[in-house]
Amino acid sequence: MELRTVDRRTGLNRSSFKHEYLESRTPVIFTDLIDSWPAKNKWTIEYFKEEYGDLIVPVFSSNYSKAGKKYMSPDKEIPFREFLEELENGPTDLRMFLFNLFRHAPELCKDFKEFTIMDGFYKSFPYMFFGGEGSVVNLHYDIDMSHVFLNQFHGRKKVVLFAPEESTNIYHQPFTVTSAIDLNDPDYDKYPALKKAKGYECIIHPGDTLFMPSGFWHFITYMDGGYSMSLRSNESYVRKAKGLANIAKHYVVDKGMNRIMGDSWKKMKMDIAKKRAEATSY
Repeated sequence: MELRTVDRRTGLNRSSFKHEYLESRTPVIFTDLIDSWPAKNKWTIEYFKEEYGDLIVPVFSSNYSKAGKKYMSPDKEIPFREFLEELENGPTDLRMFLFNLFRHAPELCKDFKEFTIMDGFYKSFPYMFFGGEGSVVNLHYDIDMSHVFLNQFHGRKKVVLFAPEESTNIYHQPFTVTSAIDLNDPDYDKYPALKKAKGYECIIHPGDTLFMPSGFWHFITYMDGGYSMSLRSNESYVRKAKGLANIAKHYVVDKGMNRIMGDSWKKMKMDIAKKRAEATSY
């Protein structure tokens, strides 16, 4: 496996971004894109605990992707304050995602503004992601095929990225947007095609914005307890159509078969991914 370092850029304007990164579908870290946002300094753990601590939120553990009836379901629902205190107390695999905090606290939208670095930003889909030190976001690409601008507010994250062309080498499981590979402990005996994979790696810090092009795979490790927010952009009707097709496959086929077949469905997907990888090795 070969991983390049993601560029870090300050003062990158719209034209340069388009020609150097957007058109070539190359990841980049902006070091100053959110400098003007009140959220950059305002959104501390203490602020969230004080203002929104009583809000009940869904919390997920590493069981999230296990096959069966609870596939992709939260482990529990707890007060936001309690979850944030767990993040502060040290390593934990708990994360919070797939929860629109802004729907419950719309005044938070005043603390950031839409980017002008490119066209096509969705105004209605900002999402925040919280995780404890050591928690992991499994290797996947975003189902709607949007470009993702991941804005880091607290803590550090290590991110490994692969272009869509590497999907076979990283064992893309059919009917999903996921891979089962643990990039913190890659098993080359079990996944030999992974040796051929070429990608990117980086660490994002508070104040950074990571641009992940449409369809890019990402594997994220929380180096500290922390949180970020994504803004999404899609200027292509073709990609939007692909995103809708992904959603249909994922929520209708994959979730349905998980409920019916459980571990057998998981094994079937893995077997198909391995056969595809082996077929490209010759």
